[in-house]
Amino acid sequence: MAGTSILILGGARSGKSRFAQTIAEAESGPLTYVATAEARDTEMAQRIARHRADRGPRWTTVEAPHDLPQHIAQHDVGTMVVDCLTLWLSNRLLADADMESEIDALVTAIGKARGSLILVSNEVGSGIVPESALGRIFRDHAGRANQVVAAAADRVALVVAGLPLWLKS
Repeated sequence: MAGTSILILGGARSGKSRFAQTIAEAESGPLTYVATAEARDTEMAQRIARHRADRGPRWTTVEAPHDLPQHIAQHDVGTMVVDCLTLWLSNRLLADADMESEIDALVTAIGKARGSLILVSNEVGSGIVPESALGRIFRDHAGRANQVVAAAADRVALVVAGLPLWLKS
């Protein structure tokens, strides 16, 4: 898998993160987990702690709630799992970033990475239309990001009920 990129899409609690971890752990070499979540409340802090414990000692964790493209562009050896693109997009949107530029920087970074990448993202466009303007803006940016990352990725899987369906391989 050296030097390849995989995008794993799915809904909330679909099994996409576990699938990404399983693929990564089958590889030799160093494993890096790039976390984009921020512990803004007790429940989220507990989720983060559970995820960290599930990964075990082979993993190095990098927290990148905002500077994700820089970490991806510098990735040169082993396998990096980014979990997840939609949380990073949300962080950037709430920071009033220029979302088009952010998404473009992400795709450029993916092209620069020399190590293998596994990118996890939520498929948010399958549900109802969000009630708020912010929710609709987020959905639109997430949809665009998923499309351009899928086009740039070597492989793409959709995970439903823990089962992967390979869309691009």
